Amino acid sequence: SMQCFPGLVLALSSLLGALALLQLSLYLRGPSRYGKHEERLCRPRGRLPARCAWFLQELPSFLVPALLLALRSPPRLEPLGCRLLCCLFCWHYFYRTFIYPFFTRGRPFPLQLLFFGMLFCIYNGFLQGYYLIYCAEYPNDWCTDIRFTSGLLLFLLGMGINIHSDLLLRQLRKPGEVTYKIPQGGLFTYVSGANYFGEIVEWFGFAIATWSLPAFAFAFFTLCCIGPRAYHHHRYYLKTFTDYPKSRKALIPFIF
Repeated sequence: SMQCFPGLVLALSSLLGALALLQLSLYLRGPSRYGKHEERLCRPRGRLPARCAWFLQELPSFLVPALLLALRSPPRLEPLGCRLLCCLFCWHYFYRTFIYPFFTRGRPFPLQLLFFGMLFCIYNGFLQGYYLIYCAEYPNDWCTDIRFTSGLLLFLLGMGINIHSDLLLRQLRKPGEVTYKIPQGGLFTYVSGANYFGEIVEWFGFAIATWSLPAFAFAFFTLCCIGPRAYHHHRYYLKTFTDYPKSRKALIPFIF
């Protein structure tokens, strides 16, 4: 049976934080080359349909914690707060793996980005799962702690915003369409990256509810990775559509 090694948790969390800063430095210069930011003359040869790519990329984040739980002897999570936190993580990735891909209408996805995405999901799935299943220690009343309750509310709010924003984006295109249009409705009324804003809120909520270094490192990574992408989306919309609402912010309503 596996054991908890705090030094491993600290090392993996620190590396995740360093990777976040690296992502931030890279993506502030220019966006990752897929979707609306893809250069037609520089399209990579290897590609997969968007539905297949998203499924394969997100799957490890669901399977790795499940495997770690199965390897635990006895296979259980105590107390209730710890069990709920692990379920929140797996719930998000169940949606991202088994529901979201089958509704997306995105363009074919570059294999190179898929490969790195899968590596990250394996890495982060192991870190979050290993910590919660083998290392986390919470009091029996953690479910009533203000950190858990406030974090849970933020997580649910962020996930709701993320799913609703994805729905609005899907409705912009009819089946077979590949053109980009101005998102309307929901939080898109205020920000260009409503779906990204929702996911950032979601993972910071998870970090507060978990109150752990691995979860905060992941939330910081999410901010550094998709925050700049929301910024580049905003610039793309302003440049492409002359009637794009000037009052909208890139990511955070009324701030940025």
